Amino acid sequence: MARERIRVLVIDDSAFSRRTITRMLESSPLIEVVDSARDGEEALRKALEIDVDLITLDLEMPRMDGFTFLRIIMARRPTPVLVISGRAGDQDVFKALDLGAVDFVAKPTLRAAPELATIEQELIRKVHAIRQLRIEKVRERIGHAPAMTRRALQHRRAHKVVAIGSSTGGPAALMQLFGAFLEAPDCAFIVSQHMPEGFTHGFAERLDRMTNLTAREAQPGWVPEPGVVLVAPGGTHLEFGSERGRIVTRISPRSEGDKYAPSVDRMFISAAKHFGSDLLAVVLTGMGDDGREGALAVKRGGGNVIVESEETAVIFGMPQQAIRAGAVDAVMPLQEIAPAILNGFADSESR
Repeated sequence: MARERIRVLVIDDSAFSRRTITRMLESSPLIEVVDSARDGEEALRKALEIDVDLITLDLEMPRMDGFTFLRIIMARRPTPVLVISGRAGDQDVFKALDLGAVDFVAKPTLRAAPELATIEQELIRKVHAIRQLRIEKVRERIGHAPAMTRRALQHRRAHKVVAIGSSTGGPAALMQLFGAFLEAPDCAFIVSQHMPEGFTHGFAERLDRMTNLTAREAQPGWVPEPGVVLVAPGGTHLEFGSERGRIVTRISPRSEGDKYAPSVDRMFISAAKHFGSDLLAVVLTGMGDDGREGALAVKRGGGNVIVESEETAVIFGMPQQAIRAGAVDAVMPLQEIAPAILNGFADSESR
């Protein structure tokens, strides 16, 4: 039996954007654009009347903006929402993610076909992933106030560097994880979140402003330091090298054919080579298998791997792939990962 197509409602005040997004989505035989809307009020009426699997949302609209739409739809009819935003609106995107949007892509422009093709592939991939997404987990994270709890762990093992990879649902998960620390722990954090160029600087600033850690978008030649979060720049890869006896960051350009940039695999593999048993790798929510090979490299290097459990993950794809590879020491709900980092890792924890 043929699988039902993913039903999408496209919301954008630009006729060009509505046509472009519809054309890109309907290039996939698995997607059907069932309707479109040009302003917030029309969008809300259609979203409440029509049975859809996913909504693509422009944030700047007449009559009702995207933020108001998000608040109402998540309260009255929770539906996966994918924000399509211009690169200048990074803080608006993060506000939308806080309100329940599941992910975002950069808004199509009138530029040449190669860029549009890249956007098209990313857009379709994220819409296809909606089949794996659990909207109830998105709702649980809206307005979540993180709380740090301490657990008594046997055979504690502290790590000097914690490498974290995430994709869909990751920004909210990272905010919750880092927000749980009442004070900066004695380890350095490195993060690869699937995010396009132009957004990671604002995301790092948001982490810095809203948590008790220092967060920055990584630059070449920086030394990972305790209590500091280095976020891989969007569209590139965060890796490491040696310089005058120190381990420093390297920012590598995206290569043709790279599925993800930043790549969790590339960050994990490089970190495992340089930090060895001092490394703890964490795989959070996300679609696909990025992090699988990297987790294996971390284990081979003597480090440890924790993944977010299906209990809390918005999409369990990335954690599940690491588990299937046999590269995982512990599977934990999101709220338990920060205490595990703070208190030290116990190899004897249940999988």
